[in-house]
Amino acid sequence: MGGGHGGSTTYKGVTLHHPKRWHAVTGKGLCAVMWFWVLYRAKQDGPVVFGWRHPWDGHDDHSHGH
Repeated sequence: MGGGHGGSTTYKGVTLHHPKRWHAVTGKGLCAVMWFWVLYRAKQDGPVVFGWRHPWDGHDDHSHGH
């Protein structure tokens, strides 16, 4: 099964094949994008999620002048 290309490591009867370089680099890049997105959304929505403010706070003067 799986062919004999590249390196692999066997531990307790389970053989793990080493990923190709582009798989590792792409995975790290997508991981970075995910964490940047999570931290960006935490900055934007964190106070609402943690209950520190209500989503409708700060819109007091929105209806004035309409």
